Amino acid sequence: MNPEQFVQELSKHNITLTADQKEQFKLYFKELVAANEHVNLTRITAEDEVYLKHFYDSITPLLVFPEAFKPGAKVCDVGAGAGFPSLPLKLLRPDLQLTIIDSLGKRLTFLQGLIKQLGLTGVELVHSRAEDAGKAAQYREQFDLVTARAVARMSVLSEYCLPLVKVGGQFLALKGPKASEELQTAQGAIKKLGGQISQEVEFKLAASAEERSLILVDKLVATPQKYPRQAGTPAKKPLK
Repeated sequence: MNPEQFVQELSKHNITLTADQKEQFKLYFKELVAANEHVNLTRITAEDEVYLKHFYDSITPLLVFPEAFKPGAKVCDVGAGAGFPSLPLKLLRPDLQLTIIDSLGKRLTFLQGLIKQLGLTGVELVHSRAEDAGKAAQYREQFDLVTARAVARMSVLSEYCLPLVKVGGQFLALKGPKASEELQTAQGAIKKLGGQISQEVEFKLAASAEERSLILVDKLVATPQKYPRQAGTPAKKPLK
């Protein structure tokens, strides 16, 4: 998917990129590739692949679940890495109030410079483990929507993300192919954390064989205070 095809594909979903937005995505690609020479951000560096597997992939939640992105929503992205999915979403929806949580300082340094270059406002960067952020009063149950992409399996990811979601809000996981089995084993964890699976959608990325799944979880009740557990525990002993 080259930049022109990217624009055309979004237009099919009634999203028309402005000249400034097109330039922002071009700059994002340029900065990503340049920074990747020094910091391990991604193994995907070819332009066509970045536009498909990073930019377009990151935007799919907005295409599939537009109702989840309310005007001015407070969105938290857990383990964003090089800014996916949150920054492509922010480029399309500047009104979103974005918080990015990542445990690696080098990635946040890249994002800090990138955000400045892209001219974005309303973005907070938090250097923290997700488990620690989920215990902190300023982040716990403060967000309308929490996203995560390629971070952990669903049972672990739910403990990272659901404590951050306010009651009545949602958690949106961007997963690879055939996430149904993974989702089955996570049902107990999701319930313990106050959530309930709302929808799962499987699809292929535009004009490719790349399979993806999006999982939307509703936050029904407050997460019990004992969750998230101590940093590292969710991955070692996933909830059942």
